[in-house]
Amino acid sequence: MKTIKRMIIKQNLLSLLTLTLLLSFGAPVFAFGPNPDEVHIAGIVYAGSGCPAGSVAEMVAPDAKSFTLLFDSYIAEAGPGIPRRENRKNCQIAVDLRFPQGWSYTIFEVDYRGYANLDSGTQGVQRTDYYFQGSYQTATMQSTFRGPFDDNYQIRDTLGLSALVWSPCGATRAINLNTQVRVAATGYRRALMTIDSIDGELEHRYGIQWRRCW
Repeated sequence: MKTIKRMIIKQNLLSLLTLTLLLSFGAPVFAFGPNPDEVHIAGIVYAGSGCPAGSVAEMVAPDAKSFTLLFDSYIAEAGPGIPRRENRKNCQIAVDLRFPQGWSYTIFEVDYRGYANLDSGTQGVQRTDYYFQGSYQTATMQSTFRGPFDDNYQIRDTLGLSALVWSPCGATRAINLNTQVRVAATGYRRALMTIDSIDGELEHRYGIQWRRCW
């Protein structure tokens, strides 16, 4: 399995070293979280060519530190005889996460798993934009795969503290995730990229870091 480093193409970030030091040496704002029993996903709404109705499942971890989205249909493909509309698939997702008053939260880690089969001279791109409802702040992450490539891939991103998009204190808003995969091929070359695991499901895990409102 190939491990790919992500390219952050929008947002000013602190270094991973800075993030590690701050988390390790105890910035008090990150030290505690709410009772996991008080945290739950009230609902998820999704739409797009990569996530037909009924194809997405979700769950919240017992420690309230993360939640998981499972996709069973998300493929982009290009090549001879394949309609142009198939070379890009997207899924716009809104996750309504409920939590106690006095707490704010942010996404700080993202895991992706998938598969790409790219002929020489072709490429595939996986990209995610995420933001809170009503907020102008957007973080964009993108990975590019160039052929020849034929393997599963796994991507893990850890965002620097300045990239963290905090939800507003005292308010509950949806997390919006605009995800996409797209491939490009010319002539008789073929390219395929899927947000999908070997068993037909891709797990997107979005870590949740809690911050106390003062």
